[in-house]
Amino acid sequence: MHLVAFQLDIVWEDKAANFATVRRWLRQAALPQPSLVVLPEMFATGFSMNAAKVAENPGGSTEQFLAETAREHKICLIAGAAMRGRDGQARNKALIFGRAGELLGFYAKMQLFTPGGESEHYAPGQHTVGCQWEGHTFCPFICYDLRFPELFRQAMAKHHPELFVVIANFPTKRISHWIRLLQARAIENQAYVVGVNRVGQDPYYTYNGHSLIVDPHGEILADAGESEGCVQAELDFAGLREYRAGLPFLRDMKEG
Repeated sequence: MHLVAFQLDIVWEDKAANFATVRRWLRQAALPQPSLVVLPEMFATGFSMNAAKVAENPGGSTEQFLAETAREHKICLIAGAAMRGRDGQARNKALIFGRAGELLGFYAKMQLFTPGGESEHYAPGQHTVGCQWEGHTFCPFICYDLRFPELFRQAMAKHHPELFVVIANFPTKRISHWIRLLQARAIENQAYVVGVNRVGQDPYYTYNGHSLIVDPHGEILADAGESEGCVQAELDFAGLREYRAGLPFLRDMKEG
């Protein structure tokens, strides 16, 4: 699988500007087929608590943009957006679109960032999600989820993913945690992990990127640094299966 992480400088609450950035980058990227492309948490708006303004109903402009973009470039596309459910509540979601522009699935952030007031404006998700693409399974998570290893263990026990996708707006002042936590989730779950952060500033935080692709041994395969741009890697799933067979600690986990 060819994996691509794009960290962008998100323009605050300006969907049109952020759509234009992603569109421009993808048209210049010349990605191989098939590619799995990942954008940050709330890529179209920034990590806004103004849910009344930024959260969309299903089929809204962000969902339409992602579907059209996935179809145009024939990619699997994962991106974060504030979305309203059938119950009318806003949730912080990861949306997954296939190469034909079809919605393959979505995940709602389970651990809301209470220090930033997220739980006052968004409802939490209730379960982990496994998504199949090109014969492989990945599980998406969002930002603060990364600090809760039990969520990753739940996802591993239920879905047996080969890849974890973590989309985020993770601030500069805690970036050392970001790096170590991504490595830890990879090592303890014998899985690839991609963490896709943003760069730039919003009204509250500064972000310095360091989107990473980490292998199952915790080694960093690619680091996007501190500027807008992307990192890419080819994932060796055959090697991953060999590694898991030779050191089967996932199989040896105790239930309960």
